[in-house]
Amino acid sequence: MGHRHTCWDDYDPAGYYCEMLGPREEPIAAIGLIRDRIASMSLDQLHERAQAAERELFNLGITFTVYSERNAIDRILPFDLIPRVLSIADWQTIEEGVKQRVRAINLFLADVYHDQKILNDGVVPRDLVLGNPNYRRQMVGMDLPHDTYVHICGIDIVRDQSGAFRVLEDNGRTPSGVSYVIENRYLMMRTFADLIGGLRIRRIDQYGPNLNTALTESAPRAVNEPHIVLLSPGVFNAAYFEHVFLARELGVPLVEGRDLLVENDRVFMKTTTGLERVDVIYRRIDDDFLDPEVFRPESLLGVPGLMRAYRAGNLSLANAVGTGVADDKAVYAYMPRIIRYYLDQDPVISNVETHICREPDGLRYTLDHLAELVIKPVGESGGYGITVGPRASKAELAACRRRLLAQPENFISQPMVGLSVSPTLVRGGIEPRHVDLRPFAITGADTWVLPGGLTRVALRKNSLIVNSSQGGGSKDTWVLA
Repeated sequence: MGHRHTCWDDYDPAGYYCEMLGPREEPIAAIGLIRDRIASMSLDQLHERAQAAERELFNLGITFTVYSERNAIDRILPFDLIPRVLSIADWQTIEEGVKQRVRAINLFLADVYHDQKILNDGVVPRDLVLGNPNYRRQMVGMDLPHDTYVHICGIDIVRDQSGAFRVLEDNGRTPSGVSYVIENRYLMMRTFADLIGGLRIRRIDQYGPNLNTALTESAPRAVNEPHIVLLSPGVFNAAYFEHVFLARELGVPLVEGRDLLVENDRVFMKTTTGLERVDVIYRRIDDDFLDPEVFRPESLLGVPGLMRAYRAGNLSLANAVGTGVADDKAVYAYMPRIIRYYLDQDPVISNVETHICREPDGLRYTLDHLAELVIKPVGESGGYGITVGPRASKAELAACRRRLLAQPENFISQPMVGLSVSPTLVRGGIEPRHVDLRPFAITGADTWVLPGGLTRVALRKNSLIVNSSQGGGSKDTWVLA
């Protein structure tokens, strides 16, 4: 490869909006400085640092598991050294949009499990909510501190070819990935200090303390100094590294279901010195496995009686049970109406145009334009089950059509968004790769948004799927201060 210096002259975003280049009305000095610093290094030097970073990730155990691959046990999340940079104005838009969306989601959930005004007024179809597999009748009538159902929310945001931000989906159950946001920053500070040095970038080290504050605020009202634990399915879970990381950031015990028990509708943790009361559980276990008395009786991951303690007001769960109703991909299509209904505001960040296949017009449009659309199953995550029409074969389109006709209620469709690109280090140099962004919001009495978020990058050339389980990687996200 030689010691060629990295040159931006050959970098071509191919018509996509580039996160590093703009277009911008006025050049941003910090971004120009970052580009110049990268250009001053040879490709050999960049690749050496990238390899050092990957070794460090593996040695630190910063891994995830891909269960769909027979031989893949633990894998590092590929990390790209070239950061994604957000201007002050960009971040103000994202932060305002995320806070608005989280507020609307919590109002929607409080209404759905109480008066159901939005259903009675016909703004959201009643059967879409009450027939949703994530709707939990056990939550009906339950009052939660501050009416907060979604304490930790990850909103997936993309930027289209015009440079406008769009919300791609909401993650209000057990959103993952924040550990990579924080570890990516630590990694950049260690391996690329000369790139970050002297730049004014928003700090992200307040995530743990702010999450602890929000969980404390969400404790049962009668508790002064709540005892918090993080409940994990255990070491074989794909995101177990993150569970360990978050427990450390919070300064709370990491427990599994077998470490907890319920007596007299109160939850206790088993310790070497006896039982210790538990008031708040940050749970990374899905509803179905949380309490075998109420949900799946065969579950060994949860705690028998947990819902009794929850309904009695002796326990807070983050996130609340039943939040999956709000991040369903079909309900997502109604989010602009939900925001207007509760807040009397237009969305700060619009949805991607969405066709709901359970509705006759939406199904008809999808079938007529199958080769132009991205078709998504409403209940899947991680990029599974998606058909990208413009890039699908005739056989794949035919199979998708059969699935649509058999279960239209299981799908939505969207136009293929020309996701923005970000300069990314590849074998032969620096090339554009598509990216998205998952900002993380924490809500107790109020909502705080972590500056930046998880930038996921599609490392395969021309790929639009950024999910780690589908070969994507991540970048450090810098919010200029």
